[in-house]
Amino acid sequence: MKHILVAAMSAFALAACSPQTGDAPMPDAKAPISYAASGWTAKTLPDLAEALQTGEVTAEALTQAYLDRIELVDRTGPTLQAVLTLNPAALEDARALDAKREAGEPLGALHGLPILLKDNIETADDMATTAGSLALKDNVTGRDSPLVAGLRAQGAIILGKTNLSQWANFRSNSSMSGWSALGGQVRNPHMLDRNPCGSSSGSGAAAAASLAAGAVGTETNGSISCPSTVNGVVGFKPTVGLVSQQYIIPISSSQDTAGPMTKTVKGAAMMLTAMATGEAKTDYAAALDANSLDGARIGVLRSAEGNNEFIRARFNDALAAMEAAGAILVDIEEADMPDGFWGKAFAVLKYEFKATLNDYLASTPDTVSTRTLTDLIAFNTDNADTELALFNQDIFEQSDEMEDLDSDGYKEAVAFIQSATREKGIDRLLKEHDVVALVAPSGPLAPRVDPVNGDVWPDWPGAGYMAAIAGYPHLTVPMGTARGLPVGLSFMSGKDQDAAILSLGYAYEQKTEARAEPQYYQTAEDLPEIAEAMRRR
Repeated sequence: MKHILVAAMSAFALAACSPQTGDAPMPDAKAPISYAASGWTAKTLPDLAEALQTGEVTAEALTQAYLDRIELVDRTGPTLQAVLTLNPAALEDARALDAKREAGEPLGALHGLPILLKDNIETADDMATTAGSLALKDNVTGRDSPLVAGLRAQGAIILGKTNLSQWANFRSNSSMSGWSALGGQVRNPHMLDRNPCGSSSGSGAAAAASLAAGAVGTETNGSISCPSTVNGVVGFKPTVGLVSQQYIIPISSSQDTAGPMTKTVKGAAMMLTAMATGEAKTDYAAALDANSLDGARIGVLRSAEGNNEFIRARFNDALAAMEAAGAILVDIEEADMPDGFWGKAFAVLKYEFKATLNDYLASTPDTVSTRTLTDLIAFNTDNADTELALFNQDIFEQSDEMEDLDSDGYKEAVAFIQSATREKGIDRLLKEHDVVALVAPSGPLAPRVDPVNGDVWPDWPGAGYMAAIAGYPHLTVPMGTARGLPVGLSFMSGKDQDAAILSLGYAYEQKTEARAEPQYYQTAEDLPEIAEAMRRR
């Protein structure tokens, strides 16, 4: 199971955000607008942190640069619709942080860095936490989730909230990844008609398009890894419990976690250091070692390669790079789940969604009238022209029929799937093959956004579901592009091996530097070789 419109643009804007492949323009023609990031917004989180520390740029100037870029790329131009809400206090917070630095009182490694949060994460700023639903448009709680408090303590600026797959893609079996009633459809900056993947689609697109220094996503099963890989950025899903789930709109108490999404592994490690509150917390950036692949035994999940020739080629290139860095590669052919696994895995999410969402809704302010899942179902029915405009709410309805978490059915199902992915899954593979990590492609090439059929995904390579259901760490790092679309490489290991996984991914990243900047193609036919092949002879 994968956890996973806009108004028409003017003719000029359509032309402007596609590469020019025809004749040269007349001398008096306007040059096309470039949507490539430039200046400070083009830099990585670690580079920006250093520039802020040395005084090359101020927090206020950097925040304004990102606000300007959001206007250029997200609100107009390609109209990514990745950013749902801007923090009205962002510039004021930036000025206050500049004053602190001037006074010799820097807060930490993220001092002055603008960060975007997925809009299921609460913040004490004057912004609602909505999960993309009109039902929560007035859910202004005045509470910082612990991860947000951690980011602030290290000096981060909360720039705003990102759009997402509504209700974190757990409302309908026929959903569209990246669509919400409040935010519309998120667009993939690499190719605008392609799926940005859910549910942290806005965070992935925003990180790729340089709309903030970094973004925070959340995952239940693939919702950090998938948008990270298809948008071409680094995404890290920590061990469940390392980052607190308090004040985050939930799906699953056993699988939910927030995690960083940004351009580099070091940037993700810096963010995680600030966000983490669990007992295993450490300085993840300080633990990075560019030589960590040297001598490391890495399990290659050949059964999870998939059948896409382009992804397999990039995966084999990645394996060669790891081998050149000194890694010892061990092929692993088997990783099958037992009979009944997927049905039980889905059931666990429905059990936990009903229980955790009802608890969350009960804690919201009295401006929120929907206090239970049953209320939400009724709200969506009453507002079907907006909430149910593109697909139904069958997962909501199925979840509302589930028993509570004390039921034997729930207890048996969660024990079954955790055993299959932990001691009989990832733990077994690591031990039997004497490897420190497992690698596979992170996911497919993004299909087109399809408002008629909903998500229609191709063959799905990878095995991130094992890490998601086990609650174990999972890192995806870009490994290049195929036909203009990004592909990612997954690193997974056992419980609390977060620092080790980040370090291995960092070593791979330093060896390859395979991340590609978005090109803002309209469609695949903007690629000359595809356009030529599509023409009648």
